[in-house]
This record gives sequence, C-alpha cells and structure tokens, in this order.
Amino acid sequence: MTDVAVIGLGKMGLPVAAYYAMGGATVVGYDTDRSVVEHVNAGTSLIGPEPGMDEELAGLVASGRLRATTDPRDATCSAEVVIVLVPLLARDGEPDFGAIDAAVASIAPHVQAGALVIFETTVPVGTTRTRFAAALRARQPRSLVAFSPERVYSGRIWSDLERYPKLLGGVDRASSDAAARFYRQFLPVEVRLLATAEAAEMVKLAETTYRDINIAFANELARFADDWNVDVTEVVAAANSQPYSHIHDPGIGVGGHCIPHYPHLLEYSTSGSELIRASRAINEAMPAWVVDRMTAELGGIEGKTVLLRGIAYRGGVKEAASSPAFGARDALEAGGAVVVAEDPVFSSDELVDLGFEPWKGELVDAVVIVTNHEEYQHIDWSGGPRMLVVDGRNCLNPVEVIAGGHAYLGVGRAGEHRGNTDEASESRREIGRR
Repeated sequence: MTDVAVIGLGKMGLPVAAYYAMGGATVVGYDTDRSVVEHVNAGTSLIGPEPGMDEELAGLVASGRLRATTDPRDATCSAEVVIVLVPLLARDGEPDFGAIDAAVASIAPHVQAGALVIFETTVPVGTTRTRFAAALRARQPRSLVAFSPERVYSGRIWSDLERYPKLLGGVDRASSDAAARFYRQFLPVEVRLLATAEAAEMVKLAETTYRDINIAFANELARFADDWNVDVTEVVAAANSQPYSHIHDPGIGVGGHCIPHYPHLLEYSTSGSELIRASRAINEAMPAWVVDRMTAELGGIEGKTVLLRGIAYRGGVKEAASSPAFGARDALEAGGAVVVAEDPVFSSDELVDLGFEPWKGELVDAVVIVTNHEEYQHIDWSGGPRMLVVDGRNCLNPVEVIAGGHAYLGVGRAGEHRGNTDEASESRREIGRR
C-alpha cells in the first residue's frame, strides 16, 4: 500500500486525492483552508459538480483511505509520494508564486528521505528544478522530485486521468523512474517519460498556448467573415474537412484557470513572444468586440437592458474564473446599458457576490449567450417582444431564433443570417478586389 499526500484540495487536488484512494492508496490531503478540510473529513465536497465524487467521497473517508488536514507535517511526514496541486496564476502577465512557494516551504521540513515529490501545478519552464527541487533538497537532500502536467478538465477529471497518456520528467533519472513506477501502479494509460522536468513543463504550456493561438486565429477569421458577410462556422467546418487543418471555434472570449494564464507562463520562460502576446490580446478583446457589434445592430445601447446568459467560463462548470462575462459586462456598462445576468449553475446570491445584478424575468432589449450551457439549447424563442439575440458561442440555431420573431447576431455569422446588402461590407469587398 502506498502512502500519498496531496497538497491542495481544490478543483484538481481533491478529485486526484480521491482517485488514488479509490485505487488502493492511503491518502492524506493538505489544505490551508479549514473549511475545505472540515468538509472533506465529513465526506462532502466544496468543489462543485464532479461526476462520482459525491458518491465515493463519504465512503473513502469512512474507510480511512482518505482524510484531510491543515497540518503539513501530518500530511507529509510518512508519505512515500507527495503530489502538489496548488494553483499558480499569472497576474498582469507575471507568475504569482506566492501560494505554491508557501506550500513548498510548509512541507519541505517534513519530506522524508527517499520520498517522491511530484509537481502537477502548471509552472514556467525550469521552475521544478531551480525553484522547488532546490528548496526541498536544501532540507532533505535525498528527496526525489519530478514534474507531471495535469491534463484534466473540471467536470471529468477521473475519466481524463484514464484517457490521456501520463507525461512526466524528473530532475534526475532516479526521480523519473520513481514517478513512472508510481503512475504505472495506479493509472491504466501509457506513462511516458520525457528527458527532463523542463521538457514536461514545456509540454503543458505548449498544449494550452496552442489552444489560445488557435482560438485567436479563429476569432480573427470570425472578424474577417463578418466583414465579408460569410458564415465563419461554414468556413471552419469546410477547412477542417482535410487532415491538416484543426481550426478551433471562435467566440465571445476565453476563460478559466488555464488558457488566459498559461501562455503568460510560457512567455515568462522565454525571451518573449510576439505571437503569444498578439493572441492573448485578440482573445482578451473579444467581449468588447462582440459588444461593439451588438451596439451597431441596436443603434446604440445607452439605457437599454441587456441580459447576460451564462457567467461560468465553460458550460456545465460552476466556475467563473476569467470568464468573458466580466469583460462583456464592463463593455456594456461603459456604453450605458443596464446589465442583468442569470446562470443555471449560480444562485442569485452567488451572482451578486460575483458583481452581477440577477435577472428577475423583466423584459430586455438584448440577450447575450456567454456560456454554452446545455440548458440554453432548449430555450423557447417563440413569443415575447422582439429583441436582439447575440450568440456569443455560436451554439444556437439561428433559424429558431429568427422564427421566434427576434434578430440574431452570431460571432462571424453575418452572411447567412443577416443578408448581403450591407454597403460597408460591399465597400470592403471592393477594396479586397483591388
């Protein structure tokens, strides 16, 4: 039986802790938040929907296979493997090491000789070796240290652990081998060793930054399509019909803990990247661009009431981190609009805490779909006063919206649903012919 400590019991850490406990390990989770620890020890979770968690957690705690503590010594003093999953975000483009440095400092005095410490938190290249391993080995020279990127999504963490190859790289060969043995014991997927911890760190940053750059290109295509009155969804689907094109979907913006932050960590690891900076700027500007388009459609938004549907950054996930809803709200209010909001995964009180005025069912001049929640696929658009429906995720059926008596505006979907008579667009086409 393997004794495992998981440092950080948030949206990633707690499901990971439970997964290894289900696999036969004895797991102690460490978190500085007493409320989190108390809930875990009571067999309950604060992290929101995660399939299977509520059903399994109470049994794992009752069996003694999983418990939580606010004492770093209690968590790590007998652990053979320590997994660190403390968030690291970028603030103003710079990594904020505060929380994870504090976590490393708290466990370093208690890591035992020969114990393996694996960092799964996404970090700039070189951090595991030069920052964390140095701090740990200053206290315990015989500790083993490796990095393995978490490659999972909130809402499907357990299935993702069993879907993708587990990548890892140690700061030395002994660390790599120990990490590979651990993961092969518990995971039913390929465990792939990279040459160094730095290579493993770069993989995660490359995966996420690729998505950011790809989405930025899709958003640029959406702008071009809007100029030329064509439907970008048709263009993307057609382009992706051959195997060398993998264009992502455009939309009102990118949110979450990963894409808005990790490209900054990659750039921090380099001498600078114009491509990364340009992509971030394009994606960060999308909420304001969408608001500009709807402002033109409405002939101004001052005094108009606009409903934001969806505050979560991703459909079906109760998390608003870096959601484009914040940028959309700010742009709307800057134009003089009255903004109200609703989201099926947040209560009215939670919306207020996030800075939004909850929608009480009053009539509105426009609706903006910010989040692709499943519930929004079943809205009945028939009846009611005419309004502008802004499909920020291109997830609605425009025909149904228009048949319901409303105006439809997607992201780069001008051609099919708004006609081809716009004089400004004709002028742009004329310029393109020259």
